[in-house]
Amino acid sequence: MAEAFRLQAPVVLPCDESCSVLRDAAVDVGADGRIEYCGPLSSAPRLPAGTPVHERTGILLPGMINSHAHSPMTVLRGMGGDLPLMSWLQDVIWPAEGHLDGGDVRTGMRLGALEMLRHGVTTSVEMYFYGEQVAESVLEVGSRVVLTPAVIAAPGWDRLGSWQQMTERIGAWIDADGLRSGPGERIELGYGPHSAYTLPPEALAAIAEEAKRREALLHIHVAESLAEDQPQREQYGSVPQLLDSLGVFGGRVLAAHSVHLSDVDIELFARHQVGVGHCPGSNAKLASGTARLLDLLGAGVGVGLGTDGPASNDDLDLWEEVRLSSLLARLSTGDAAALTAAQALLLATRGGAEAIRREDIGALETGRWADIVHVDLDDPAFAAGLSVPDGQLLANLVWGAGSRRVRDVWVAGEQVVEAGESTRVDRWAAQEEVGKVAQRLLSA
Repeated sequence: MAEAFRLQAPVVLPCDESCSVLRDAAVDVGADGRIEYCGPLSSAPRLPAGTPVHERTGILLPGMINSHAHSPMTVLRGMGGDLPLMSWLQDVIWPAEGHLDGGDVRTGMRLGALEMLRHGVTTSVEMYFYGEQVAESVLEVGSRVVLTPAVIAAPGWDRLGSWQQMTERIGAWIDADGLRSGPGERIELGYGPHSAYTLPPEALAAIAEEAKRREALLHIHVAESLAEDQPQREQYGSVPQLLDSLGVFGGRVLAAHSVHLSDVDIELFARHQVGVGHCPGSNAKLASGTARLLDLLGAGVGVGLGTDGPASNDDLDLWEEVRLSSLLARLSTGDAAALTAAQALLLATRGGAEAIRREDIGALETGRWADIVHVDLDDPAFAAGLSVPDGQLLANLVWGAGSRRVRDVWVAGEQVVEAGESTRVDRWAAQEEVGKVAQRLLSA
């Protein structure tokens, strides 16, 4: 059993729906790793004798949620950096991935999880293969993952078995271990059908049925680029309309990217509570397009932010996606208030939880897991101090500081980053191991 404790700070951002700024506040964490109180210190309950109190300068906020990632691809970072999506995938990335084994994926995920934690990202929604090794790395580093092992039927992927075999393995894993497992429920399992252009319609329908039966998340790429799904568009009108006709919607569904959507598609997402993993950085780098973020939000669609993979972004810093989401929304509308700093920050926290239908992460609220990030003040962005108006404070955090000043991170009440470094894993050794895999791939 972990130890209960209190964190105190000049500013706490609980990331409630209005993005409140609490001054001189506290967060109480129970021995079970969940939040027992978040609010003004003056209203905090009396602590039992001997309860540790940890004071922090600066700002406390919830751990961020990376709502679409392929983090083991740290071993592929920089490959095919100037290609559009389909050439990048088919000519560079998929051939390189053919040389990866489970150990390589473990190595890549270990560094990816470390990188995210040091940026204040405590949860990532991962689609990759060798899922057991992904989970092992997450448990080793101490982060949190919604793991949706990839199911794919594209040429060259038969080494992993048929789509039926991949789907059966996921179902057997969930049935054996449960939907959520590990200390602090750090591992959640779901299904990762890659896309409508790499799987036949009958596979999409069958996977959706399995996911619904287990109340598991179904995580799929949708309409990332114009060229990828032309046959599906010609036959069904769009991928969302295809998925709707197959009965894929209705359960927990996360549609990654969702760049090229029609009004009909957005209405389908809203009606069926489909979440979206918005990846502005990757979509810009691959010249895939800009998602209709404001239209999605206006329709009531749950939207989180994602980095995509570290070979298409090329980092795992979700603070950059916070900035880009707002910048692109403003640029596309000509409205400098189209998406405020507060609204963008909520996309990376509460919005990510809503997109995957999780009510136990993404905010500092009683009953949620104590996934907490401390941002200190030792940065020019905070030269004006914390006594500035709330809007200015949030602007300085989002536009000025970002991930640079993330110093401490807790997951389920356990401190996993202290003074900017992992408390569990040697980052330098993890980087060295990724370098060895990358060098091997270059000579393959």
